[in-house]
Amino acid sequence: MAEFNYDIVKEYGVLTESNKGWTKELNLISWNGRDAKFDLRDWAPEHSKMGKGLTLSKEDLIKLREILNGMDL
Repeated sequence: MAEFNYDIVKEYGVLTESNKGWTKELNLISWNGRDAKFDLRDWAPEHSKMGKGLTLSKEDLIKLREILNGMDL
């Protein structure tokens, strides 16, 4: 598996926290020195490990917000 690096540019918030301390977070992350994108994934305490996640461009996030705003929740 190839190595990669990341830089958490901005932490927007925590959606949930498990009983083991893992949190589902929305952050702005730069992957491998590229332009930062919005990222939703599970993180271990202190960001020591990460789970699978979803990376979104600004346009993707805007469209997702439109979809969520249109839902009857």
